[in-house]
Amino acid sequence: MKVAIIGASGFIGSAILNEALSRGHEVTAIVRHPEKITVTNAHLTVKKGDATNEAELTPLLAGNEAVISSYSAHDSATYVKAINAIINATKKSGIKRLIAVSGAGSLEIAPGVQLLDTPEFPAEWKGGATATRDAFNVIKQSTDLDWTVISPAMMIEPGERTGKFRLGTNQVVFNDKGESKISSADYAVALLDELEQPQHIKQRFTLAY
Repeated sequence: MKVAIIGASGFIGSAILNEALSRGHEVTAIVRHPEKITVTNAHLTVKKGDATNEAELTPLLAGNEAVISSYSAHDSATYVKAINAIINATKKSGIKRLIAVSGAGSLEIAPGVQLLDTPEFPAEWKGGATATRDAFNVIKQSTDLDWTVISPAMMIEPGERTGKFRLGTNQVVFNDKGESKISSADYAVALLDELEQPQHIKQRFTLAY
């Protein structure tokens, strides 16, 4: 499949890039700093682009079958601007499928209570978590796109690719020790599985061990 990955040099974006290439997809990596992409692969094209600039982004997406947004920002204004640009550029490029990386903050820890709104939520993460929640709310309005939003576990860290994890929808997934964890490599597995065999069109899902 021909797929564009926005933010392919980041922590999660690079894991998605590696997983997509390992599965033989033709990838266009769109990044602010192309020099950060050190992977070489016959199926990889790297393009410089600003995710907040719709006019710049639109021609970069053209010709792909799907768009994966792994864009990250720590303030809502920038993040929402980028998500709007990505949504509009995706539509203008004639692409129907959009998969977006999100955060765990908007997952429910109890009925009607989002993780971000609990007193225990770390203050240093609130900016990014609020930004991804606001962006998710924007994406949900895109009725003419086949979108999927994927929230990680509460803790997403470097780690091995096991291919074994459990899926959830809008609630945090815990293990029997009360932990909610996933590796970036396995997050990428779940995302590419969804790309290849869509199960969550116009839905958000999450995953953890």
